[in-house]
Formats: sequence, C-alpha cells, structure tokens
Amino acid sequence: MDTHGRVTWQQIECLLGQTPPCPKLQSYWTYENCRYDKTSGCCSEPEHRDTCCVATHRLRNGRLNQTAYSLYFFVRDVARRNLPKWIDNQLSSIPSTDPDRSRLQPEALVGPMRQIFGVSDKVLTMTLSEVLMAAPKLRPHWFEVGTQLIAVDTLVHNFMHRTGILQNFGAAHAYGAGCYQPGGCADILRQASSRIDARRFNATYPANFPRLIQHALWQYCAADRQNICNGNNIDDSRSCEQIYCVIHGICSKIPLRSK
Repeated sequence: MDTHGRVTWQQIECLLGQTPPCPKLQSYWTYENCRYDKTSGCCSEPEHRDTCCVATHRLRNGRLNQTAYSLYFFVRDVARRNLPKWIDNQLSSIPSTDPDRSRLQPEALVGPMRQIFGVSDKVLTMTLSEVLMAAPKLRPHWFEVGTQLIAVDTLVHNFMHRTGILQNFGAAHAYGAGCYQPGGCADILRQASSRIDARRFNATYPANFPRLIQHALWQYCAADRQNICNGNNIDDSRSCEQIYCVIHGICSKIPLRSK
C-alpha cells in the first residue's frame, strides 16, 4: 500500500458523483464483469473508458480496483450504508432455537459477501472474525459468531492432508472452495473444536472456540511461528521425515503430490 496507495470510501463517492456514469457503475447488481485490466487499460465498456473512475486509482493491479468498487457498492446498496446494522440483521435472521445456529450465523454473513468481486472465503472469514471478535461489549453476540469463523489457508489445508485427517474423513479435496463446503476442512475443524474445551487454555475463552483451534494449527505450520509442518521442511512428493514433530508417531505422513 505504501507503493501503490489505497482507495477510500470518500474518494469513490466523490468520483462517482463527478464522472459520466458507466452503466456498470449504477449499483452493486450492475457492477459485474467490469474486467478492468491495469496493464492493457481494457474493460468491458470501452466507450466509457476515458471517463471511468475505476481506472483512476493506481493500485497494484486492476482486480484490486474492481474489488474496491464492488465492496463500496455492497456497503452502499446491500448494507444501505450501515454495515454494523446489516451484520446485526443477518445474525438475527437465524432463530436462536436453531440447532445449527453456530454454522448458519457465520454463513449468513459470508454467503452474501462472497459475491463481492475478488474476495475469497479465506479473506472474508479472517476479516470478519477479527472485526466481530473486536466488537464493543454492547454487541457480545458478535464475539460469539467471530469465534466460529474459520480461515483455512494452504498451511492448514496441507496439514490436514499430510496427517491423513482429510483421508480418514473421506474428505480429500484440493485447496480452495472445497475447504468450506460441507464436510470440508472448516467443518472438520468445527467438529474437533467441539471436543476441545478452550477454557483449559484461558478461562475467559468460550468452551467451543473453532477460530482458536484453526489458528493454533496455523501457528504450528507457519515459517515465522513454530515452523514444523510446511514445504520448507517437508518434500511435498515424499512422506514427512521429521521425527521431532510431536505427532510424528500418529501422523499418516501422506505426500501432498505423487512423484
């Protein structure tokens, strides 16, 4: 961001009010398939290119420009300029008596936002989790939902593959959207979390804390944390040979790829 800068809400709102409107820039629902490309300068509405405000921001690539405008339109049109209220409404739409509430409430947020251009489930769950868990005390239910949001990155997915967890659950899949599908990485981590009382680690934690379990696995793998289960130390085409790993004796040591 220091090199390429960033886009603010005020900048986008001001530019939209000054420039002749491209048909794509009418609303959240019309802003799709913009296809602005920074390198070529091309987009899907070339006749409006010279006056398009999307192209005025010097971000690292055109996809980031599209993401900024897509997010702006989501907050303006879907959330009606009040994202906290939208979050409250989405969470309250799930009945408190629903036995699947802990899974449905996070999806009530992630599901609609999944349509914002250029954002993945990983980015959404990570960002929303941090926002919800940092909420003021007058919204205690936000923290509860934030603890249920799991961000599965390649380190966590690969850990679950190497150890045989995915195989044992009959849930083998490539990294990506499958991690968040029913029976995928996130679901398996929620099952594991339900069997671990997080209050053992900190009395102020909720008993069931999936985000903590996911983060602990990430720390075990990350190169700048414990640096154990990752591609720096394991040949992806061979079984792991790290005898000092604390789960070496029970790990299935499945290679990430065949030779």
